[in-house]
Amino acid sequence: MKRFLLALSLFSAFAVNAQTDTVKYWTRGGVFGLNFTQASFTNWAAGGVNSISAQGLLNLFANYKKGTNTWDNTLEMSYGMLQQGRNAQLRKTDDKFDFTSKYGRRAFNDKWYYSALFNFKTQFVDGFNYINDTSKVKISDFFAPAYGLLALGMDYKPNTKFTLFISPFTGRVTIVNDSALSSIGAFGVKPGETLRNEFGGYLRAQYRADIIQNVNLTTRLELFSNYLDRPQNIDVNAEVLLTMKVNKYISASVNMQAIYDHDINIKGDFNNDGVIAPDEAGPRLQFRQVLGIGFSAKF
Repeated sequence: MKRFLLALSLFSAFAVNAQTDTVKYWTRGGVFGLNFTQASFTNWAAGGVNSISAQGLLNLFANYKKGTNTWDNTLEMSYGMLQQGRNAQLRKTDDKFDFTSKYGRRAFNDKWYYSALFNFKTQFVDGFNYINDTSKVKISDFFAPAYGLLALGMDYKPNTKFTLFISPFTGRVTIVNDSALSSIGAFGVKPGETLRNEFGGYLRAQYRADIIQNVNLTTRLELFSNYLDRPQNIDVNAEVLLTMKVNKYISASVNMQAIYDHDINIKGDFNNDGVIAPDEAGPRLQFRQVLGIGFSAKF
């Protein structure tokens, strides 16, 4: 949580200072949501398990445009926890940090820009694969993994809602800053190493708009091909965030994300025998969905 608050304060300070310097050239805003769920049972004949969960979501953007220059910045963070049962351990339900900064200079017309894009992704705390209520295996941590990407290419911006960035020159680094995870070659690094470098082509399409009154849609698709190793295997990251405002303070949100990365071997008990076997690991489609109802603020 401290890492979450630190990242928020740093980006907020940047956005406020930028707007103070050149107010008329900056557009900024964001969405904040805080959702809670709770269930309690006492002598309930039908049965049930006491549970409590909380999830926070924060999406910020600060965009600059002056003359032939544009500079777009986004920060997306979310974190959630669940406790199911009085004596059960807290379990993570959501954990995301994603920062993107893109600079563009007008090319052919008002819709095409020569652009450079930087993206960084990681998570705040460690993650586990839970075999049962008492057994778990650590599978991730802060900076394990982390992904850094730097791309040069063209950006197509026909309006303020849609952008398509295409880069034939993209460098990507995968960081696994955890000795136990790097020793087994987690997230595509060679066993014992903490870095994996890739060079390839990258595409990023994003759409953000109020599709109807009080309903905002943000969707993004990212594709990456590594020229140096099996370029036919395309890494895919697709995300959808739908926020629906009920009144001034109450809203609902649906957040969905699908990932396929051929270099990430997913471990799990896929045959339900209670054992996570090494020969069952392999690349698989990853899917995450979070539905929340609670307090929200749009600014």
